[in-house]
Order: sequence, then structure tokens, then C-alpha cells
Amino acid sequence: MTPHSAPLELRRLRVYPLAQRHSLSRIEDLLVDPDQPPPACADTLRQAVHECAGRLRQAREHRASVMLLYGAHLVKNGLLRVVNSLVERGWVTHLATNGAGTIHDWELSFLGRTEESVRKNVAAGTFGTWDETGRCVQLALLAGALRDDGYGRSLGRFILDDGVTLPNAESLEQLLHAEPAHPLAPARAELLQAIRTHNLPAGRIEVKHPWKETSILAQAARRNVPMTVHPGIGYDIISNHPMFNGAVLGRAATQDFRLFGGSVEQLDGGVVLSVGSAIMAPQVFEKSLSCVNNLRLQAGRPVVSGHTIYVVDIQDGGRWDWSQGEPPKDNPAYYLRFCKSFARMGGAMKYLQCDNAVFLRHLLHALARL
Repeated sequence: MTPHSAPLELRRLRVYPLAQRHSLSRIEDLLVDPDQPPPACADTLRQAVHECAGRLRQAREHRASVMLLYGAHLVKNGLLRVVNSLVERGWVTHLATNGAGTIHDWELSFLGRTEESVRKNVAAGTFGTWDETGRCVQLALLAGALRDDGYGRSLGRFILDDGVTLPNAESLEQLLHAEPAHPLAPARAELLQAIRTHNLPAGRIEVKHPWKETSILAQAARRNVPMTVHPGIGYDIISNHPMFNGAVLGRAATQDFRLFGGSVEQLDGGVVLSVGSAIMAPQVFEKSLSCVNNLRLQAGRPVVSGHTIYVVDIQDGGRWDWSQGEPPKDNPAYYLRFCKSFARMGGAMKYLQCDNAVFLRHLLHALARL
């Protein structure tokens, strides 16, 4: 009989200062100026972007949601200020990304550098084992949970406020004893455990973020715009840290899923922009839309309708014309989740094969001309 394998003891992981890592991207090299003219593109794409801009305008006139769901490459392509401009000008009402999107955002705001060699560092056992990244994201989520904040707002406020203030262990123990059934009791218990296990000090923990003005997370928190994060356990490098606690991550992500649904509730006549997110965006959106429709039907209300979904990715879409509907199962394009799922979500789905930097820069400039 094969013996059962023992789980890894992650608390024994050795972590290293982030500044020691050879980072592949620097903020001064990648940051895109939103005021610069966008790069050249085909006339067909320009027309599609113009149509998209018109739909965004109609959505905002009717106070419907405009949701930008994006992957980590948007950050690594330097589009932080472009996204912040869309939010600042009121064109986007909800932001959503995966865990990697927040990690690159945070590292750039803290260090001005991000990204590492996966091939080299996995072989060396150092991939993701960077102390400040794992520690600070965990601190942000632990502290934010005491306010019932989700992942996006917790980390955004951590950047904006240059750190957190933690209560002392004794006060947490007193609250747990006095209010064991309080909705925040699990969050208090997780923080108490972290304080005891990792010798976290009470009071102010200051972490400077010199590039916070470029951070999507921080600027969303500053403007009180919903910014939700939809991570997975073991998906991101924050798992490779002794402080990692999946319960803390799950609590924050659960709050963000609920907040995501609140924006889907306002999506009638609105717009979804899924930009470079092949997995997170379609998976989270389809479940959230089902939840919203479930609650609406219980209340005797019609399901969400009239929305338009723009799916933007550099892939060729399986060489299928998605305006003709879903391909048959014997066609490889059927298995492209980022197209197929959105094609099933009601409204109108339009697929644009395009680099995310080209699309968003043209969209920002098209909106400026409206």
C-alpha cells in the first residue's frame, strides 16, 4: 500500500528580501502615459472601439454598470495610469482582477519593480519566496477583515495609507471572549493567531509606497470605486510565505464576490470589458450573473438583460466568428472558455483580437472625443 504523503510545513519556508530579487520589469520603463496618442491599429478595430465607447456612454447615461475585468498582463504592460484615467473620468464603475494582478500592482507601488524568472527561480526554490510581498498582502487582508473589507479594498487602503495599525492581542482576546458569535469573530481569531505565531507588533506598521499614485488598487480605494479580487489557493506567490493563511484569503475573496454581484445587479444596459482574463473573468462572471438572476426571479423581477460584453485577448479566438454564436463541440474553438462562457451570458458578446494596451489606449481616446 502506498503511504499517505504528509502535507508540506509552509511555516518552514525561507523567504528573502524583495529588493534582492532580480526583477524583470521597472515602472519607469513600462508605465504608459494616458495622454499620449495611442498606437496605430486597423480600421476595423478602430470602428469596434468607437462602438464600444458609444455603448459606455449610453451605459453611464442610464447609470448602468461598466465593469472592467482584467488579467495581470494589463499591469505588466504598464496600463495603470490608463485604467486610473478611465475610473477618474467616470467611465468605469467596477474593477476586478485576479491575485497576480494585485501582486504586480503592489510590488510596483512599493518597489517600482516586479516580475521574476519563473524557470530559474522555481529550480532554485526561490520563486515567490519574497518576504515583503507575502507579508504585506497578508497584513493588509488581516487588518481589512476587521473592517469587513474585501481583498481589493484592504490592499488598496494598505497602499494608500502606507501600512496598517494592528490592535494588541489582549484586546482581540477580550472581544472573542465577549462576542464569540460576532460576524467578525473569525477575522479577529485569524489576526490573533497571526500575531501570536509571527510576533506581529501592536500599533502602527508603516510600509512606504513611493509609487502609490500609479496603483490601480490605491486609486480605486481613494475614489471609493469597487475593486474586487478573485484569487485561488495556491495560484499566487503569496502562497509561498510562512504567513500565508487560506482562510484569510477566502474571507476577503468571499466579500469581493458579493461586491462583484452588486455591480452585476446594476448591469442592465451596461457594459462588461473582459481584457486579457482567460479564466478569472468568465468563471466569476457566469456564477455571479446566475446568483443575481436567482435573486431577481425570487422577487418576481426579470433577469439581467441589455448588456454588452467585449472580450479582448491577443489570441485568435479559435478562428471562429463569435458573432455567429457558439461553435459545435467538435470545433477546438468550443473549448475557449474566455469566449464560450461570455457567449452564453445573454446580451451581446463581441470578441476583439487585440493587444490590451492598444485596445485600452484607443478606448480612452475615443471616450475623450465623445
